[in-house]
Amino acid sequence: MRFFIEISYRGTNYHGWQVQPNNITIQAVINKALTTILKEEIFVTGAGRTDAGVHANQMYAHFDTKTTFEIDKLIFRLNQFLPNDITIHNIIKVSNDANCRFDAKNRTYRYFIINQKNSFIEDAFLIHKSLDIEKMRQSCKFLLGKHDFTSFTKKHSQTHTNFCNVEYANWHNFDNKLVFEIRADRFLWNMVRSIVGTLLQVGEKKMSPDSVGDILTKKNRSLAGKTVPSYALFLHKIEYSNKIFNVYK
Repeated sequence: MRFFIEISYRGTNYHGWQVQPNNITIQAVINKALTTILKEEIFVTGAGRTDAGVHANQMYAHFDTKTTFEIDKLIFRLNQFLPNDITIHNIIKVSNDANCRFDAKNRTYRYFIINQKNSFIEDAFLIHKSLDIEKMRQSCKFLLGKHDFTSFTKKHSQTHTNFCNVEYANWHNFDNKLVFEIRADRFLWNMVRSIVGTLLQVGEKKMSPDSVGDILTKKNRSLAGKTVPSYALFLHKIEYSNKIFNVYK
C-alpha cells in the first residue's frame, strides 16, 4: 500500500531534506519515526529536496507499507514522536503508482525580506538598503515561461536538465515583509535564492530589469547575483491533480 504524507517543518536544525551520512535531516527523522511506529523498515520519498535551513509550509512525501493502520491514530502518534519543528498534517492512501515527486503539477516558494531589525522575526533576510520594488517586479517577467536556468543554479549540480517552466513570479508586501513568490514545475539547486539575490541587485539599481533576461540567456552563474541565505526561504505549497487524492474516496 502506498500513502502520501503532508508535512510542514522548520529547517533551522536540519541539513536539508535528503538523508545524508552523519547529518540530521528531515527525511531521516521521518523515516525513523515511521519505522519505529509501524515496526517495519520505512523509507519516505520526498516531492523535492529543500536545502539546509530551508523551511516548508507544505511538503509531500510518499511511503509504502504492508502494515494496516488507522490514519488519524498514525498522525497522532507521529506528531507525538517527532520533534516540535516537524508536523504531520495528513496521510492519504493513493494508488501504488502515484509518485509525490513526478506527479506534482507545480511547487511554490516564498522568500521573506525585512528592512528593519525585529527580534521576533527570525525567518526573514534583513536588508537595510532602499529597494526599487517596481523595478524588481518588472524583472520578474523575464523569468516567466520555460527557460534554461543554468545561470541561477550551483555549478556542477547533478541534474539531467536545467530547464524549468516558471508559471508565476512577483513581489508582494505582506505583514511588514517584502515577499518574493515564485511557482514552477520544478526548481534547481539554490535556484530561488540565486534569483532573489539577482533581483535585489536590480532593486539596488546595480543592474537594470532587462539584465535578468540577458543573464538567463547567457547561462553563466557568475553573471547573476549572490545566493541569499536559506533561513528566509519557504517551500510554500505543492499542487497535484485531484485524481491523485480521489482514488480511495
